[in-house]
Amino acid sequence: MTDDEIAQRKMQFLYALRSKGVTDKAVLEAMEAIDRGPFIRGLFAARAYEDMPLPIACGQTISQPSVVGLMTQALQISPRDKVLEVGTGSGYQAAILSKLARRVYTVDRHQRLVRQAREIFDALNLTNITAITGDGSFGLPDQAPFDRILVTAAAEDPPGPLLAQLKVGGIMVVPVGQSDAVQSLIRVRKTETGLEYDELRPVRFVPLLEGLGKDT
Repeated sequence: MTDDEIAQRKMQFLYALRSKGVTDKAVLEAMEAIDRGPFIRGLFAARAYEDMPLPIACGQTISQPSVVGLMTQALQISPRDKVLEVGTGSGYQAAILSKLARRVYTVDRHQRLVRQAREIFDALNLTNITAITGDGSFGLPDQAPFDRILVTAAAEDPPGPLLAQLKVGGIMVVPVGQSDAVQSLIRVRKTETGLEYDELRPVRFVPLLEGLGKDT
């Protein structure tokens, strides 16, 4: 592919994001800065700039870019924030978060995915990401509290351990619902008096599972 073709694809990619409702300037700049290409290996690499989810290793998927953009936008990240991502997957979402936040911790139950993501973070010189193999449903108590938490797998309810690790004034974005039915993307704000919930849009994510993957 020529440089002109790549530039054209990237322009179409950003146009698709805007047309789906990703309008935050900082989020668009982060998504322009992070090439989706390196995060997709094998047969589907040629489709990296299409707005669609694609399969990755360990039976997981890389989310469609417009959903990544909308979830990132919903977090309302500021440059001083410490962010927890549950579900590293390909590492693409964490890389985008790293352009917006002071520090990103990302955890996944599949050691292979964490290892591959770390390799890409190193290659891209993204030094403010810490990728950990672990059971993300319990968060990272040692690093808590977090200003923002993003969950990239569907839970039946916003997980209690994660809500406990969210700062007062913090925001968590999580898909909620049964894995075989329509799920809703929920934004939870933690206030002095309790939790406030916003329903953002229907989505479909893999389920949030406890324990480690078989490859660990």
